[in-house]
Amino acid sequence: QSMKLAASSILLSFCILEQSVETYAYSTTSSKSSCNEVHVTGASINRKNFLLQSSAAVLTLNTIAIATPLPAEARGRATLEQAYDRYTPRINAGGQFYTKDLKAIIAKNDWAALAAATAEPPKRTKADKAKADGGIAERAAQAGQFSDSRVLFAMDLYAATFSDNSVSAKTKAMKDEVEALRKVVQGMHTSARIALGEEKAVEGGLFGFGGKSPSQAELAQKVRGLYVEGGNAFNQYVYAANDGLPVTLERLPYL
Repeated sequence: QSMKLAASSILLSFCILEQSVETYAYSTTSSKSSCNEVHVTGASINRKNFLLQSSAAVLTLNTIAIATPLPAEARGRATLEQAYDRYTPRINAGGQFYTKDLKAIIAKNDWAALAAATAEPPKRTKADKAKADGGIAERAAQAGQFSDSRVLFAMDLYAATFSDNSVSAKTKAMKDEVEALRKVVQGMHTSARIALGEEKAVEGGLFGFGGKSPSQAELAQKVRGLYVEGGNAFNQYVYAANDGLPVTLERLPYL
């Protein structure tokens, strides 16, 4: 706004000066110069050159105004909108999967499906290096529908958007819920692998089972408890994310 006012003031000064020159040229009868060219203090001022110089000066001001960096608030708003478009689709898709598919999987004690839903993509192999994209697309497709790589990582990145030079209270609150969800997902995945016989209960006990191999019923009960715990953490994350969100952005849905 200040740059616009400055430009307007200079334009007004140019107009006043031009009118003064024209008046002087009209009233100077003893000078041999025409109305289009007058001599002021030994310098020749030509109307055409004067207007060209005026236009150049205004153009320079406009260029400076355009090159002036945006305020921090505007930059932050642009970054938030980009992060929103990039990460919230994955977060929303994860929430929908959690509410419907994952709930049905746990209700049926479908351990194989639970293990797949919470699985991380395989590590990069030598064969992947020979592929055009390094095997990224293929490995990403193998990530579980509610895995850390597919959902929780996006939630972490979206939470970081609400901080600048230091971690804000909002970012911390959101990341705390992601960590709670991460423990839930890891617990579900481990339980599913134990139920399938692919993993043994670690020494010291899993979920308070004292190191003994838990029964299917015990694992099912524990996973159901984790499901409720994870749902609460997800909703708390959504609450923190929506708090103070610009009205132009749609709120994240609760489970």
